[in-house]
Amino acid sequence: MAERTAPAGETDLAELRQRAAGIRVAVIGAGAAGLVAAREFAGLGFAVDVYEAADSPGGAVRSAEVAGVRLDLGAESFATRGGHVRALIDELGLGGDVVEPGTGAGGAWLAGLPGGRTAPLPKGGILGIPATPFTADVRRIIGWGGAWRAYLVDTFKPVLTIGHAASLGKLVRSRLGGAIADRLVAPVTSGVYSADPDDIDPEVAAPGLGAAITKMGRLFSAVDRLQRERREVAKAPGSAVQGITGGMGRLIDALVDDLATHSVTFRTATQVERLEHDGAWRVVTNAVAREHPDAAPLDPDAVDLDAPEGADDRDDETDDPAYDAVFVATDEGTARRLLAPHVEGLAPAPSHDGPSVAVATLVLDAPQLDAAPRGTGVLTVPGSFRAKALTHVTAKWAWVGDALGGSRHVVRVSFGAQGEAPATDELSEDEAAQLALEQASAMLGAELAREQLVDIRIERFAQSQPAATIGRRSAVEAARSSVIAVDGLGVAGAWVAGTGLAQVVPDAVAEADRLRHAVLWRGDDS
Repeated sequence: MAERTAPAGETDLAELRQRAAGIRVAVIGAGAAGLVAAREFAGLGFAVDVYEAADSPGGAVRSAEVAGVRLDLGAESFATRGGHVRALIDELGLGGDVVEPGTGAGGAWLAGLPGGRTAPLPKGGILGIPATPFTADVRRIIGWGGAWRAYLVDTFKPVLTIGHAASLGKLVRSRLGGAIADRLVAPVTSGVYSADPDDIDPEVAAPGLGAAITKMGRLFSAVDRLQRERREVAKAPGSAVQGITGGMGRLIDALVDDLATHSVTFRTATQVERLEHDGAWRVVTNAVAREHPDAAPLDPDAVDLDAPEGADDRDDETDDPAYDAVFVATDEGTARRLLAPHVEGLAPAPSHDGPSVAVATLVLDAPQLDAAPRGTGVLTVPGSFRAKALTHVTAKWAWVGDALGGSRHVVRVSFGAQGEAPATDELSEDEAAQLALEQASAMLGAELAREQLVDIRIERFAQSQPAATIGRRSAVEAARSSVIAVDGLGVAGAWVAGTGLAQVVPDAVAEADRLRHAVLWRGDDS
């Protein structure tokens, strides 16, 4: 059966809603991707059931009360590139609460430099690669000797006539030397991707870098050119990241509230065991679904009189509903396990496990942090600390300091990277708290005593393989192509879109729209 696109003007909203009446979709996973996709389906009138293994929606955008204040435990900001996340926030009525990170405290710092030194992270650059090695902030980290060596090697080595390089780490070491690779690039890739620079594809991590290298022939010159091109495109003022007063968890709350107006049903604390297909799709779970308290099923006594005919004929109470489509928005392992039996050539498990990360959120009574001694946070040279990064949340987001008051501070310490389990994994709660305090003290250069710890919350995240890992993009594209070739299936989430809301949100919208269109026009000949 061929799928057709309705010609312009042929189909109005009323006809689309008429077609949508009676169509039912299961969304598996209530992270950002699943919630955004559910919104796309429900907005046209599809009946939507959302299944979530955790007790509450949110996924990596999770929050909880710590020391009496609701704080982000996972994602605490969103990248502004593309404008997709900001558009969603505006649509949900939160635009007036968007905030920029604070600049008065300065930017991030580097810790774990030779001799135990710390220094501000150089401004600008691409993936930690500077446009020149001679600025004071770069020399402070690699020294005059390192700066001259990098400059001379890049200048007098044969020009790079083909810009694409398979490995970021190998590219930087061959052109600029080990000091820049180990002290500048590795802390950035570890903090951003939880990965070694040798495993990162530079063209995926920094689109356009390969073309700039081809044009300029030198790595420093290519970075300078790409920076100028990006500034020219951006032009608009503002930060590369933004947040929401009260935390990114409010975005999840707003999505759930919005879905409630469309009678979307949430089945939380419900593990999906498998999918079955017998002409319709069925979702087999480990327990009777438990509905989320903020989103109730359609009340048959409160039917919208303006709804299209047939919209009130859905059996929302059945424990074993039949679905016209299933949209899988989970982690990679779960997605492959559920989809592989129905998708030819799709492996039932990831080829490599992604990094596991633990984030310890500490609330401290610490006047010694009032001066923000390490700016908004710290990245560490791999191998120098048991933690990979720290965020001084109170210095970064003014609303957190306002909520806490006085000299109370929030610090987030991150553990774990690709091939390295979080150092907190085998520790008791008390031992993990002590380790987080010790690492924070060392990174901030301020001794933090145990009696200053007001509260702590440790969250563990199993991440997907970074999208910028060598070979990852082609593997993911092949997996998604196999999934969308199956009638009634869609897939989204960080493992196919890449990490970060700026990638996850538009990808989920596009994939949901593709599946929605396919279901709406199923059976129509072109």
